[in-house]
Amino acid sequence: MRVGTGYDVHRFRDTGTLRLGGIDIADAPLLAGHSDGDALIHAIIDALLGAAGQGDIGQHFPPDDPSTAGIDSRELLTRVARLLVARGLHVQNIDATVIAEHPRLAAFIPAMRESVAGCLGVPVSAVNVKATTHERLGSLGSGQALAAMAVALLGDALP
Repeated sequence: MRVGTGYDVHRFRDTGTLRLGGIDIADAPLLAGHSDGDALIHAIIDALLGAAGQGDIGQHFPPDDPSTAGIDSRELLTRVARLLVARGLHVQNIDATVIAEHPRLAAFIPAMRESVAGCLGVPVSAVNVKATTHERLGSLGSGQALAAMAVALLGDALP
């Protein structure tokens, strides 16, 4: 078994359609970023790469690489899933937490779990997503940013 952790934070920019956990949430602030700014998927990617001993998201998808500008983070997660398979590893489970004052995310969590599970080729039961606030403290609590944390457990490839 291998365990990895991930963390990502992005500032909010304009209001429009937020991409989080691979799904679109209308009438929510957009996240600034080189790709689509999906902090939840970015944290999951870092957790997976860490568990695999393969560095971090910036090493695999540098923020100055024009080929990943504006890319859908689900594509990045799919690429990481292929990397894991090539190294004889499989995802046992993911546990992730989104920290944001807004938007309220409870209604979107089932779709986020399905999206992440689909990219990784695992059952939805292997992906958990939670949401909490920052109790109005700091840049997260004032609604200037959104953060996500993730833990990944990998095992050897199934026979």
